Amino acid sequence: MSVSSPAPAPVSAPSQADLLDFVRRIAADAELIASLPLDPEGRTWVRLDGPGGSEAWLIGWPPGTGTGWHDHADSLGAFMTAAGELRENSLAARLPTDGWRTLELTDGVDRERRLTAGQGRAFGRHHVHEVLNESPDRHAVSVHAYFPPLPRIRRYSRSGRVLRLEQVERPEDWQ
Repeated sequence: MSVSSPAPAPVSAPSQADLLDFVRRIAADAELIASLPLDPEGRTWVRLDGPGGSEAWLIGWPPGTGTGWHDHADSLGAFMTAAGELRENSLAARLPTDGWRTLELTDGVDRERRLTAGQGRAFGRHHVHEVLNESPDRHAVSVHAYFPPLPRIRRYSRSGRVLRLEQVERPEDWQ
């Protein structure tokens, strides 16, 4: 006679709130934040184990660096500044997901947030933004988490109200 054990309970997908709680806890870990090697010219990053199978990163931002406009495709996300200050420019508009190369944005869709140490935010799928360290002399450090793990990142250029899809990156491009 064989006895089978019950199947393990399925792990529930982390919510935006779960991701935000995770990045908040990691950003408060001063020892971990201090352990990130900082490069004077380029961003540095370390991959972390996020909650519920999410993808997470600890990122160092030298003065004057940024991401450029991008989205995280079908992933939810959250990020928190752990040291220094970051600026997030985002679009308060849901963009079509596929089938376009150029869009003209309407007035009133631009949002700006300044996020000092201990401040962050969660965001939904297809959130288009750029993140910048505008300090002339100070590094910033942040923690980011995404679920599901990033299937792709779409990169955009922006000229005034015109947003243009420039490139689609896959995980093998940044890991």
